[in-house]
Amino acid sequence: MPRKKPKLPLPPVAELPAGAQQWLDQVVTGPMTAGGVEEVMRGIKKALIERALQAELSHHLGYAEGEAKPEASANQRNGTSGKTVLTDDGPLRIDVPRDRSGQFEPQLIGKHERRFTGFDDRIIAMYARGMSVREIQAFLLQMYHTDVSADFISQVTDAVMDEVLQWQSRPLEAVYPVVFFDALRVKIREDAVVRNKAVYLALGIRADGSRDVLGLWIEQTEGAKFWLKVFNDLKVRGCNDILIAVTDGLKGMGEALAVAYPRSTLQTCIVHLLRNSLSYAGYRERKALADALKPIYQAVSVEAAEAALEGFAEGEWGQRFPTVAAAWRRAWEEVIPFFAFPPEVRRVIYTTNAIESLNARVRKIIKTRGHFPTDEAATKLIWLALRNITAEWKSAITYWKAAMNQFAILYGERFIPAVTR
Repeated sequence: MPRKKPKLPLPPVAELPAGAQQWLDQVVTGPMTAGGVEEVMRGIKKALIERALQAELSHHLGYAEGEAKPEASANQRNGTSGKTVLTDDGPLRIDVPRDRSGQFEPQLIGKHERRFTGFDDRIIAMYARGMSVREIQAFLLQMYHTDVSADFISQVTDAVMDEVLQWQSRPLEAVYPVVFFDALRVKIREDAVVRNKAVYLALGIRADGSRDVLGLWIEQTEGAKFWLKVFNDLKVRGCNDILIAVTDGLKGMGEALAVAYPRSTLQTCIVHLLRNSLSYAGYRERKALADALKPIYQAVSVEAAEAALEGFAEGEWGQRFPTVAAAWRRAWEEVIPFFAFPPEVRRVIYTTNAIESLNARVRKIIKTRGHFPTDEAATKLIWLALRNITAEWKSAITYWKAAMNQFAILYGERFIPAVTR
């Protein structure tokens, strides 16, 4: 029976400032409609923005509204000018105060700004959840009666590229006990042709068991040269060591890892091997085939695993599906490191499900796009999706405490405990 999620406590309600209760008594004299409440809130927002702008002008001039102008000051108030700004509640007409000399530069809403704080965030939030530019346009028109252009929405979402670049170049941990590498395919237009490109993700497990997406890279094809570039990027950002790199057989990774991180262990994802093996069998035969493969990856040692693989190859299922045994033998060099680890570590590196789950959620967001116009457009949306997903990560991965003790014993000084980072 699934457990119910505990209810989070509601945030405390702020007390009304002095005089607010009397104001509410004057405004709310009886039942109100939802439209009436919204109209009052828009009036409050307009008044609050205009009051804040007047306060900025008072600070700029050196005297408050209604006070006499200081004799030493040559500048003074010069009325207001009307301006329509886009807010998260729709367009709002406000009066912006002016000074005689034209030197006043409002900070709340700049001279040439037409959007108030919150409106851009609303557009970015919709974009990050997979809504297309046309869908965002239709939503804003329907909900806020605001007609914005596609170029305007692109400009708003393009603003996150600065954050993406900062994220891609941020410093990393000196050591990651485990890093999972995987790829997903997206369609991107290049030279007037839509091509399938790979987006590679690296998910690192820190010494305290928390997760961190180390970066994303887009490449036409994979190979040792590409992976060496990825590893060099990680090293430049401070990652000096990876204890175990887990992958599903990405091309060229082994050669590049041996150059960049020669002390690292490359481990093939066991679950990927199982899935590939089961793809050779019909649906009704898969359970029995999976049971026949268990003695291989559940073996206590390399020798026992090799004996189990030979037994499988010579047995009924190996004879019926010789391609399965051949697939395990081809990947054997990247499989056998698994058997040198104790059960606590095996549970962590057994599968790339951690990063596959991440990829699945990203795919759900980008699947509505036929293709992306540029690599930057794909990077932008995927990064926004990752930002939303990783914000939900609060605790260490399962089984980490037991695995952490084993890492400390197996790797000694190479494993840097979380408390000393």
